[in-house]
Amino acid sequence: MAEPFDLVVIGSGPGGYVCAIKAAQLGLRVAVVEKRKTYGGTCLNVGCIPSKALLHASEMFAEAGHAFGELGIEAEPRLNLPKMLEHKDKTVKSNVDGIAFLFKKNKITGIIGTGKLVSASEVEVTKEDGATETLSAKAICIATGSSVAGIPGVEVAFDHDTIVSSDDAIALQKVPETMVVVGGGVIGLELGSVWARLGAKVTVVEYLGTILGGMDGEVAAAFQKLLVKQGLTFKLGAKVTDVARKEGGGAAVTFEPAKGGEAETLAADVVLVATGRKPYTDGLGLEAVGVALDDRGRIEIDGHYKTSVDGIYAIGDVVKGAMLAHKAEDEGVALAEILAGQAGHVNYDAIPSVVYTSPEVASVGRTEEELKQAGIEYKVGKFPFMANGRARAMLKTDGFVKFLVDPRTDKVLGCHILGAGAGDLIAEAALLIEFGGSAEDLARTSHAHPTLSEVMREAAFAAFAKPIHI
Repeated sequence: MAEPFDLVVIGSGPGGYVCAIKAAQLGLRVAVVEKRKTYGGTCLNVGCIPSKALLHASEMFAEAGHAFGELGIEAEPRLNLPKMLEHKDKTVKSNVDGIAFLFKKNKITGIIGTGKLVSASEVEVTKEDGATETLSAKAICIATGSSVAGIPGVEVAFDHDTIVSSDDAIALQKVPETMVVVGGGVIGLELGSVWARLGAKVTVVEYLGTILGGMDGEVAAAFQKLLVKQGLTFKLGAKVTDVARKEGGGAAVTFEPAKGGEAETLAADVVLVATGRKPYTDGLGLEAVGVALDDRGRIEIDGHYKTSVDGIYAIGDVVKGAMLAHKAEDEGVALAEILAGQAGHVNYDAIPSVVYTSPEVASVGRTEEELKQAGIEYKVGKFPFMANGRARAMLKTDGFVKFLVDPRTDKVLGCHILGAGAGDLIAEAALLIEFGGSAEDLARTSHAHPTLSEVMREAAFAAFAKPIHI
C-alpha cells in the first residue's frame, strides 16, 4: 500500500487550496481532491472572480456613458456582451491555471474526482470515468464550500436561463429588459447592479426591511439611496411565495408583505434567486464515519478545526462563521500550521466584509446596532468622500467612512465604509483591530496626499479629536 499522505484536502476552493499550499510549504506531503475539472472552487470558477470581472467591465461601460463627458472625454460606448463575457472567462482561466501551477510548484498531488470519506484516514475518489482510487491520509481536511440555498419553503425550478442562480447570472447571453432579484444581500446586489448598468430594469425583492442585513444600518440606508439613483427598485419586507415560468416566456415572482397583507406578482424576463448559500456536504459520507453536523447543516468543529472524528478537520463555508473566501483562506493557513505543530489562529473580529458594487461597501468589527444591543459605549468618527481632494478629481464623491471607537481607550471597535475603493481601504481598519490599535494611531500615521486613504485618516481624527478638512 502506498505511503499515506500527511494531509488530503477535499475541495480546492480558497480554503482548500490555501490550506494545501501552506501545508506543503511547511513540509507536509499533500493531496487535493477536486470534483470540478478545474481548481479554485466556486470562488474562482463561478463566484468571486468572474463576478468581479463583470462588475469592473460594467462599471467601465457605465462610466464611459455617464462620467466621461465631465472629464472632457467624448465617447459613445456600445456594449459588446460576448466580448465582455470573453474577458470574464479569460480572467477565470488565468486564475484556475494559476492554482494548478502552484500545486505543481509546491509538489501537491492534485486529483480530479469526487471525494468521499471511507474512514478517519481514507478518502475514496471516484473519477469521471467511474474508476475509483483510495487515498490514505494521516489527516483529512473537508473544504467543500457551499452551494445555492434557494428560497426557504419555496420550490424553485432553476432552468439556468429564465430562473437563474448566481452561477447562471454571470453567463447570461443577452441583457434582459427586466430582472427581478430575490434577495437584497451581497450576491443579489452585485449581480443585479451588473445587469442594471448594462441596461436591465432591476427590481430587488428582500424579506428584511433593509438591504445588506447584518451590515451597519446607516451605511445600508445610504447605499440603498445610491442604488435607487442608479435605477434599481426595491421591494423590502417582502416574503416570496412563488417563482414560476410564464407561458410565452419570462417568469413571475409572487410575494406578500412579511408582516401580512395582499400578495403581489411581478413579471420579468429573468429572475435571479440570490438568497444566500448553504454548506455543501452531499455525498461526503459524513454520517457513515461519524462526523457530526449542527442544526444548520454545518460540520461541527472545535477551536482547532477538528470535527467529532479524530483526524478529520473542516474549514470554510462548511463550518460556522461568515461564508467569505478570505475567512476560509485564513482558516486554511491556521489548520496547516496546527497540523505542522505550530500555533495556527484566526482573529474572527478582524475579518472584513465587502460588497463590490459601485460604490463599494466594506465593514470590519462591530456595527452600531451590535454595540447598542451589547450595551457597549462607543464614539463615532465620520468623514465624507465629498471633502476629499482625490475623490473630487475622480468624480467619486459618494459615501463616507465611519469609525466606532471606545470612548475611554480610543480602541477601534468597528469601521464601516461606503465609497470608492472601500474594499481596499478597509484593510487599514482591519489591521488596527488585529493589533488592538486606536483611532489616534491611524490619525497620527502619515498618509500620502492626495489619496482616497486620507478619508480613513480624517474619520480617525473625527473619532478622537476633530477632522482637519471639514
